[in-house]
Amino acid sequence: MVAAGADPNLQNPGPSAIRSSQWRMLLATMFCYLFYYTGRQTFGFAIPGIEKELGLSKEVLGWVSAALLWSYAVGQAINGNLGDRFGGRRMMSLGALLSCVSNWIVSFATGFGSLIGPWAINGYFQSMGWAPGSRVISNWWPRRERGKAFGLYVFAAGISSVLAFVTSLLVLEVFELNWRWIFRLPVLLLLLGGGVYFLVARDRPRDLGLPPIGQNGEEEAEKPGARIVETSLERYRHVLNNWRFMIASLAIGFQNMARYGLLVWVPVYFLGQHYKDSPGGRWISIALPLGMALGSLSSGWISDRLFGSKRSGVITVFLATAAIASMAMFYVPQGHWAAVPTLFLCGFFAYGPQSTFWALAPDLLGTQRAGTGVGVMNACAYAVAGLGEPLIGRVIETNNNNTALVFPIVAGACLIGALTALFIRR
Repeated sequence: MVAAGADPNLQNPGPSAIRSSQWRMLLATMFCYLFYYTGRQTFGFAIPGIEKELGLSKEVLGWVSAALLWSYAVGQAINGNLGDRFGGRRMMSLGALLSCVSNWIVSFATGFGSLIGPWAINGYFQSMGWAPGSRVISNWWPRRERGKAFGLYVFAAGISSVLAFVTSLLVLEVFELNWRWIFRLPVLLLLLGGGVYFLVARDRPRDLGLPPIGQNGEEEAEKPGARIVETSLERYRHVLNNWRFMIASLAIGFQNMARYGLLVWVPVYFLGQHYKDSPGGRWISIALPLGMALGSLSSGWISDRLFGSKRSGVITVFLATAAIASMAMFYVPQGHWAAVPTLFLCGFFAYGPQSTFWALAPDLLGTQRAGTGVGVMNACAYAVAGLGEPLIGRVIETNNNNTALVFPIVAGACLIGALTALFIRR
């Protein structure tokens, strides 16, 4: 007997086969994205070396960081839609390969132009991962479990931040290499992840002879014989006309400004001139991505189990708490033991809402537009985040290189994001 709406030539699988395939696709997508941040979140560790060797100021390097974020934003708006059209498997794997190549080109930079150009291009290639991967997950997981699925996906991204921090510190501390090798060694893991993903992942259940995953007809567009074919323009129009979704996209912009403010400038804070006065000072920074990873894992589960898949309340609570933790971090003396738990809480609450935000895309738009929706949302997220980078660099430079000022700026972004999220309703 064949499942209703499925291709009659496909055999009828059992629930265990469907479930195991769901988990295999989720874990494959997580594995690939586990290494994606080694291609873009290592920049903060390279800033002191670049500053010294190439003579570029913190504000200028803030613009270099912003160039990647804005290029990533443009790429998200494009590649999310391409993921809906061509499938996430090829897009995500190709992005991993091209980002690895771009990082190696960056490592040979000799000045501002040869640094910002390939780094901006790398931002576009990096954008080929998240939204296409989100489409794959949306195809394989129903609404009632998407908070959990996206929570695990964002957890992989959080652990990817940990890997980016750890591998960068290994390059500097253990191997005692210069900043150029930060762009050469960690990204080899990204190349591995992309290759494995291409071999293991499949875009949708029917690629494995399985019926659509869903309930109450929400996946009708995925059923052969009843497939709704939308043009790219129609998908964009539907996304941009959903005002609740666009409010969520603005809210994640301020959340992402806080996130990248921490990821880029916290390493600079701990690599400052006084870091040698506190043994292991550099390694304290790892508390940040560890907190981010665990925060992302928890918020999706909380939104599903405690809030009935209503996401806005979780987002507001997490970002308001992140603002408090960030201001606390501003007053903790550098190298003090309290920096570890406080920085952990900054990461936990600032990054935690990400999984909740991404689950809003298929919730509000339907799975057939999930890639486009995630792409538009991420484009907004990185467009706003890019504004924060040169701002933070300038504020630090005009205040006697006081890198601790990153924390009140982050707190302000979190508060704005929390207030904006109050207007999201599903």
